[in-house]
Amino acid sequence: MKISLNALKQYVNMKVPVSELLTLIGSRLVEIEGTIDLSEKYKNIKIVKVAECEKIAGTHLSLCQIDAGTKELIQVVCGAPNVHRGMLAVWLAPGVIVPSTFGNENFKLGSKKLRGFESNGMLAAADELDFWPDHEGILEINPKDAKPGDSFAEIFDLNDIILDIENKSLTHRPDCFGLVGFAREVAGILGEEFTNPEYLFLGVSNKNSDNLKIEIKDSEICPRYSCAVLDASKLQEKSKYLQKSDIFLFKAGMRPVSPIVDLTNIIMLETGQPLHAFDYDKFASVGGAKIPQIIVRLANNDEELQLLDGKTIKCVPTDILITSNNVPVALAGAMGGANTEIDASTKKIILESATFSLYNLRKTQMEHGIFSEAITRFTKGQPAEQTSPVLREAIRRLDATPEVVADCYPAPGKLNIIKISTKEINSLLGSDYSIQTIVKTLENVNFSVYAPKIGHTPKLSLGKFAELQDDEIAIVAPSWRTDIFIKEDIVEEVGRLLGYDNIPLDFPTRPFIESKVDDTLVLKNKIRTILSDRLGANEVLSYSFVSEDLLSRANLDTENVYKIVNSISPELQCFRSSIVPSLIEKMRDNFKSGHNDFTLYEMNQISSKDFGCDADGVPIVKTSLAVALFGDFYTIKNITSQLFAELGLNLDIAPIDKHPYFEPLHSAVVSIDGTPVAYLGEIKKSVLRRFKVEKSLAVLEMNLESIKSSSANQTKQISFSKFPSVFRDLTLKVSADTDFAAVQHELMQVLDAKSLISSIQPVSIYQPESNLKTKNISFHLSFSNPNKTLDSQEISDIMEEINHKLSKTLGAEVV
Repeated sequence: MKISLNALKQYVNMKVPVSELLTLIGSRLVEIEGTIDLSEKYKNIKIVKVAECEKIAGTHLSLCQIDAGTKELIQVVCGAPNVHRGMLAVWLAPGVIVPSTFGNENFKLGSKKLRGFESNGMLAAADELDFWPDHEGILEINPKDAKPGDSFAEIFDLNDIILDIENKSLTHRPDCFGLVGFAREVAGILGEEFTNPEYLFLGVSNKNSDNLKIEIKDSEICPRYSCAVLDASKLQEKSKYLQKSDIFLFKAGMRPVSPIVDLTNIIMLETGQPLHAFDYDKFASVGGAKIPQIIVRLANNDEELQLLDGKTIKCVPTDILITSNNVPVALAGAMGGANTEIDASTKKIILESATFSLYNLRKTQMEHGIFSEAITRFTKGQPAEQTSPVLREAIRRLDATPEVVADCYPAPGKLNIIKISTKEINSLLGSDYSIQTIVKTLENVNFSVYAPKIGHTPKLSLGKFAELQDDEIAIVAPSWRTDIFIKEDIVEEVGRLLGYDNIPLDFPTRPFIESKVDDTLVLKNKIRTILSDRLGANEVLSYSFVSEDLLSRANLDTENVYKIVNSISPELQCFRSSIVPSLIEKMRDNFKSGHNDFTLYEMNQISSKDFGCDADGVPIVKTSLAVALFGDFYTIKNITSQLFAELGLNLDIAPIDKHPYFEPLHSAVVSIDGTPVAYLGEIKKSVLRRFKVEKSLAVLEMNLESIKSSSANQTKQISFSKFPSVFRDLTLKVSADTDFAAVQHELMQVLDAKSLISSIQPVSIYQPESNLKTKNISFHLSFSNPNKTLDSQEISDIMEEINHKLSKTLGAEVV
């Protein structure tokens, strides 16, 4: 965004040097990416009169004698078709740098012969002056504006500095996308009271509105729609002369188009409120009615509209359309339709001033790739109270009497009165501002403030807070400050305008209290140590915001997740309900990069509508862990066992029948005290195909909130024996419906009853096709006595006890 310093000076009394002003703006409002000094660019350029002009035979050139305000005429050869005797033009004298090359090759003009005639410099066209790409002819100056010899820069206000603003940090400030709003902020920063243009408080009144109906289907998508019907017969004539308004547009990075379009653009640049003009007769014809009816509604899926740039778009349901009797004529806030375009035959126009949902328009912007000046401002949330005053001012500048004026405002906003004390402001800022300083700071930028302590009463009625404490004030933000809602917003406003760098550097006076240990952080650090340091896994961090498509590929319900209404991209629209889909993508990406044997894990927050909301209506989030590796159920179960053992948790595993992305026969649920805390298993083949993963993938997904709250979450002392361990391989034949976990549980009971230090590792499960009634489960056992070395008889007794116990409880047979 480009802001003219001279334009700011029309609203603000600049008491500081430019360099200091730029520093203040950068520290208290917005970053300035750079400045452009136009005075250097247009230095020594003169306005001249073409005193004589003759064609050079056999060429398109003309031999001109120009009057530059000196005693003698100067000869210049010019190739422009519109050069003629008596006109005022712009002359680049020998020694002047051509503006279009300024800052690059810096081409300096000289005197040279053309077709045998000496030519001193040149008469300039718009492109040579670096205004806009137009080389059809040289610029012509109105004799009423200048005389020969005048400085071009002085006459057209080009002794100016342009501020190049980094506007991304102003996303929440629609008022600053207009010159008036930006100037208001500069005044506040300089401690000056700002006087608004009167027209900002003078709206239109309905006139013959029965001749133009407006219907807003949903005030959420269009809070207000104001428009007027004007005679355009006298508004279409474009002057042949360079206008000062053309230079105003040039400084903002725009170019003149036509009188009506230029005026709407100028008012938009001044106020931040975009305007749009429709051809009235075309508008009525499209809708097939004598009296046009403007209907603002959401688009139907795949509804088509040809835009002014010739492109035909297919609408999506979040697009907002302006329709004539339900026939689309404009993509609201973005671009008008070709079917109501103003042209030379236009007799009457409908001039629109409206505001639309910034959330819908952000989606429209991304969906259709439209990044115009208008939609840039609409996506910041233009205030509804501004549409009517801006429309009134546009009508005044067009010097036209409206035939019809209509204003539809279904749900006017209510005053938001904020009550705060000076003590609260100073306590949060660490400052010592007086109530007088705070009141003046806020009123400089047009806040209404009621401060009974100093006998200060605003123009607005604030009866709701007539009873205030001694140092309390009641505040109402102006309508254009759509970012002010709570006390902290007021505190921030005071601190920002007075300068955070002016707050004394001092230590807080309140006592230091040791912060409470975060149980979740402690648990995450434990898990990180186990997985990264001991098991060699790699931690990753992926976006918490994902696409609907990513969740759908993992069979997750996209209707059960929270969606971001103003997401910057469809790829970042949903707050994920599981880390697993993101982790599958990362496994695939690393595999494609040539990595085969690795384990990834991530600890992050998830949320879903099933979790509910807290007392303040904020969605509840939970911390989750996901671990992924290429392998089968037993590989991930081994990691799960080690993780739980290190955390001091008992592993209670049971099969699961149904899950969105786990294979039913190769997955399990882990419970603690009967509460499910984790799921593990192999990812379904159908899910892997959607993610284009070719290898078997196994995942552990754990709810850390449940782990943290478990009474079993204690540090467990791991016992070691100084005596040798015994290793045995054991295969048991059991019935086909016997759970693996049940067998393992019985084994553990026997070994624990003997007070042995033991470990049980699963080896395999085998079920022959010839006998589906039984299966063989193999284990690798390791056990030792903490007090002595086991002899052969004791080892035989232990193995016999295992055989007897499992035969009795499970009907198992040692193979």
